[in-house]
Amino acid sequence: MASIGLGLAALGRPGYINLGHDEDLPPRRAVEDLRARTHELLELAWQAGVRYFDAARSYGLAEQFLGEWLRPERRAELTIGSKWGYTYVADWRSDADVHEVKDHSLATFERQWPETLQALGGPPDIYLVHSLTSDSPALADKRLMDRLREVADSGVRVGLSTSGPRQGETIRRALASGTPFSVVQATWNVLETSAGDALAEAHDAGWFVVIKEAVANGRLTERAGDTPFTVFARQHGVAPDALAVGAAVAQPWADVVLSGATTAAQLASNLAYRTDGPLTEFVQRPEEYWTERSALPWH
Repeated sequence: MASIGLGLAALGRPGYINLGHDEDLPPRRAVEDLRARTHELLELAWQAGVRYFDAARSYGLAEQFLGEWLRPERRAELTIGSKWGYTYVADWRSDADVHEVKDHSLATFERQWPETLQALGGPPDIYLVHSLTSDSPALADKRLMDRLREVADSGVRVGLSTSGPRQGETIRRALASGTPFSVVQATWNVLETSAGDALAEAHDAGWFVVIKEAVANGRLTERAGDTPFTVFARQHGVAPDALAVGAAVAQPWADVVLSGATTAAQLASNLAYRTDGPLTEFVQRPEEYWTERSALPWH
């Protein structure tokens, strides 16, 4: 059964697309406020037994906050994952027109890898191409793949994260392309299950599999209001987020399921997950799911 990790996408910057994100953070959302909140959640997660933490270059100051919190005596017990390929450009504004810019070129990797090393105080255990899609040229970029192979040979597991309605295609292309990849992080939840078969294939090939967005950016929490899923959860006496996280944890091919909590209460509820069958009645078409996700506002 998968373990729970903590993802810092909604903690390392003042704006994100989670439902109710503007209500979850301190009112000022200044750097020192989010640093304190991130350190609080990291500490609570550590005390609860969480040993996987996930960041990215584009998550504002998430890597820096994580690096500041890390202690040498804890490092050997932790698995730290991060990602490159997007650049944070919102200048600490939640109302910016553009929050992150995608570029999977070798030049971006060469710029961001040293930035990650500096922010974390050393190499992560896992380093992923951030949100690789099936049309990305990265997999066919021999110079980039050779460089990532060098990083893999140094002991860092490299891989990809995926997004969009064709996640399965992207994962299978990576599996078949002779890359140095051995890790995949993908969106899977009770609304969007389309990557499941490809993730099972990756697991069978020996890859480490991480699930992100298990609560669908808040759409599988009470914040979504009265939806078929939240009504079902209430009828079964369980918090919707706990039910959603439990469904992800139950996937036999998953190694880690990320909590994206931004408050202590959310983290506690995520950690109190419960499994309750396959929940297949809530699955959406991938195109429908990703269209709705793309319409979520940054706030």
